[in-house]
Amino acid sequence: MRRTLAAGLTLLTVTALATPTTAAPGVTGQKGPRQATLTNFAFLPAETYLPGSEPSGAALGTAPINGVTPPFADQPIQGFSGLVRNSDGTFDAISDNGYVTKANSADFLLRIHRIAPDFARNTVDVLGGVTLTDPNGHIPFPLTRQDRVITGADIDVESVTRGADGTYWMGDEFGPYLLHFDRAGRLLTPPVPLPGVRAPENPAGNPNLGGSRGFEGITLSPDGKKINALLEGTVAGDTPGTLRLNEFDIASNSFTGKTWRYQLEDPNFAIGDAIAVDDNRLLIIERDSAQGADAIVKRVYLADKRDRNSDGKLDKTLVADLLNLANPKHVGGQADPFRFPFVTIEDVTILDDRTIAVLNDNNFPSSSGRTPGKPDNNEFITIKLAENLHADPRVLRRR
Repeated sequence: MRRTLAAGLTLLTVTALATPTTAAPGVTGQKGPRQATLTNFAFLPAETYLPGSEPSGAALGTAPINGVTPPFADQPIQGFSGLVRNSDGTFDAISDNGYVTKANSADFLLRIHRIAPDFARNTVDVLGGVTLTDPNGHIPFPLTRQDRVITGADIDVESVTRGADGTYWMGDEFGPYLLHFDRAGRLLTPPVPLPGVRAPENPAGNPNLGGSRGFEGITLSPDGKKINALLEGTVAGDTPGTLRLNEFDIASNSFTGKTWRYQLEDPNFAIGDAIAVDDNRLLIIERDSAQGADAIVKRVYLADKRDRNSDGKLDKTLVADLLNLANPKHVGGQADPFRFPFVTIEDVTILDDRTIAVLNDNNFPSSSGRTPGKPDNNEFITIKLAENLHADPRVLRRR
């Protein structure tokens, strides 16, 4: 059944658990953290569509996928790959490139959605949003559409942050590029490539990065002057499983050349998102590529640029095991412990000094991590950490 408005947000709250847990598998050289706690559970139904929009999903064929039959009469509201918190309790969420690949996403229009959870009514509304466009011809290669509306065959936006002026910066995986949009979704300047790094989708050729392994996480510095942009894949020649965190200067609209290295627990893992805690520390989602009962690693780490052990990599502290969240009061009717068992978990933001929000990208209609054979909803959870982050006050104030 096709739906045109999001509904079904479920919200309950529980207290933090203070009992220590053992170290999660794959975390070496560190004592297991105290268990983080699920405090809210919400979902945007998988079959939520933008009313009165354009058809989508033609390249998916006509065979059912997890019980959903493409193509779709309207644009799905799905695939949240980046999140920005607003001052009024709403959030701006970006869709990714559509149906996972460049080849099948030419009729998926990239968009910023404004979503509003109503905790009193246990619902969520999609209040509106803007479609991403390039009316002034800043993108140097041909776009799919002559009207210069940007599709999932053109750009794969996977991360977002917002500047002090209200404009949006987005990280792309096909270049990889940084892109700067105004509040109406119009591209302001040409995409900024990362010097010396190219994905296979980059029209310039000579790739040295895996396909769709560009900027999976970008985050604004507390002073609003820099962006930290984290690749999802390892650049050829780098140590396997190390990801480059790149510094970008907003005033000069250029990368500074300063980089750090983030080490994955396994070279086959990936990161899902990143957000600044202060000048030196970031929260980073790290995950395996499994879903449902097969999922083993879905975690949030606190990463520190200061490299106190002098190994040339960001120091990592596990702060939330997303497959082992305390849920003694069965928030959302879920089990204790609560599992967030999705292939792609691609949104993290800080709500207060001890609470974070995490969302999945449901890859509609392909992922079925919650219930086999059914497309995943976009789930929205909040988590109370066992310890305060001691975040920069500017990060906590930023909306």
